Amino acid sequence: ALRLLLANPGLVVTPLDMKQALWGDAPAAADSVSKCMASLRNKLQPHECIETVYKRGYRLSVAVSPLNEPSGTLLRLAILPFIVGYGVPEYLGAVIADEAGARIGNAPQPAASVLARDSVFALARRGLSPKQIGEMLHADLVLSGTLRALPAHYRMRAEMTRIADGSQDWVEDLLVERSRIAGPETALANIVNHRIGVGGLSIAASATADDLAPEVEVIEVSAQRSEAYELFQRARYEWQSLERHRMQDALRHLERAIELDSSLIGARVDLVHLSVTQEIYGFMAPAIAADLARRTASSIPSVAAYHADSILPSLGWFACHVDRNLPAALSLFQRSAHVPHNAWVTRARAQFALSRHRFDEATGLLRAAIRIDPYSPLLQGRLAWALHLDGQAGASVDQIRKALELSPENESAGFYGINILAFNGDTAGALELAQSLVRRLPYFDLATSAHAYALAVAGRRDEARAVLDRLQWLSRERYVLKTITPLVYMELGEAELALAELRAADERRCPWFFQVLADPRLKPLHGRSEFDAMLNIIAAMEVQAERDPQLG
Repeated sequence: ALRLLLANPGLVVTPLDMKQALWGDAPAAADSVSKCMASLRNKLQPHECIETVYKRGYRLSVAVSPLNEPSGTLLRLAILPFIVGYGVPEYLGAVIADEAGARIGNAPQPAASVLARDSVFALARRGLSPKQIGEMLHADLVLSGTLRALPAHYRMRAEMTRIADGSQDWVEDLLVERSRIAGPETALANIVNHRIGVGGLSIAASATADDLAPEVEVIEVSAQRSEAYELFQRARYEWQSLERHRMQDALRHLERAIELDSSLIGARVDLVHLSVTQEIYGFMAPAIAADLARRTASSIPSVAAYHADSILPSLGWFACHVDRNLPAALSLFQRSAHVPHNAWVTRARAQFALSRHRFDEATGLLRAAIRIDPYSPLLQGRLAWALHLDGQAGASVDQIRKALELSPENESAGFYGINILAFNGDTAGALELAQSLVRRLPYFDLATSAHAYALAVAGRRDEARAVLDRLQWLSRERYVLKTITPLVYMELGEAELALAELRAADERRCPWFFQVLADPRLKPLHGRSEFDAMLNIIAAMEVQAERDPQLG
């Protein structure tokens, strides 16, 4: 209740909004909110700082300012995905690390600075030891662990490694009932906060959740809410793949989770991010993705909006490339300027800068994010792409080789690698990447069209045409992203067909359309009236934004 009032200083929060935030759809007595406010007032000084506004609700009537940063430097903590045993859902190991990290890092006075998830997970996938990962990330501590299934419980073992000397700082064993929502990750976050907070170094014997420090929160809820939370966490694991069927399963899981528990704001936030991911990788038409994201965003209660600021860049992205409304897009990006880096927020910001052909801005943004998240394959690959679009051929090749060396199996790095290496003379390397990627992800149309480009560059024109024909045939059955196909046609010497593909990409609001217009492979089209008219679309949008008085 206090968080809700603090998030709306000076504004009236209605009893209905308060009830929805505190209890969701669960039944609550008529006087529950008034009793909660009375209890809260008794804990605060002065008591009258919470004002009752007659027939409207409650308002925090004192000045609100952010809590000062804690003094001293926080310990740098890397949290590895937990290793799961037989009978434990595969997604749960990643969920424990993600959610525990969020609880630790977002605490009002965090016990540690939690390092970027993508880098930690990328290094863990390479099979490195906790100490090796910690050294590469300059961490002070690394948290790792295992999760085993028992008939009615999960047994979790958590181990903290001190990187300076490689010693085991502490070990905790605990049992958490399977029926308890958010049990393992919440208990883990509280153990870490307690251990780091008190500076204890002893190795503990086995414990149950009831034996933990009093601040440990284990949430017991209805079976319906428990099912919703489980679906939400499973979806979070599934949608971060590039496999079409898994992403579609994730979408259904998120929609069902929201249906079961309307107060699950995190599921709504993930659904917005998933809609952007689906359209960028060609698994959902942009207009449908934009509609899904906006409907989901509009369903977030205003009292919970402070939990969901990370969706604003995604909404801004749709305003830019679907609506072609740059003032609205800029407003949304400006409103979310305070949101820190995460993979999805930075992706939307980079896409926006690249689409406006602001390459210095995009590369600066990506380099800043890489300093925080140095082993993220998404960031490393996207930086190579930004350098390519900016005409920095040598730098883009060096960067994509670095990205591929760090994450040789990553799909995004592979896609960018095919395009950049083929364009810059490493046809054999591009073909090898393309064949590997289409074999692993046969329904990833971007990889298929990139393969066609590599074939065309290699002089295997008939094979390239066959791939294009297959994509054309597929477009009669489902949405196919028109991104790389114009570049294939240019390599085949068919400029008119390239323009036709760009025209189709424009009409369908392809998320890559404005970026591709800047691609050096399309330079022969400069000076042609139709292509120049396409370039003028973004220029006209910039003029519109400059004239918008709200953007000053």
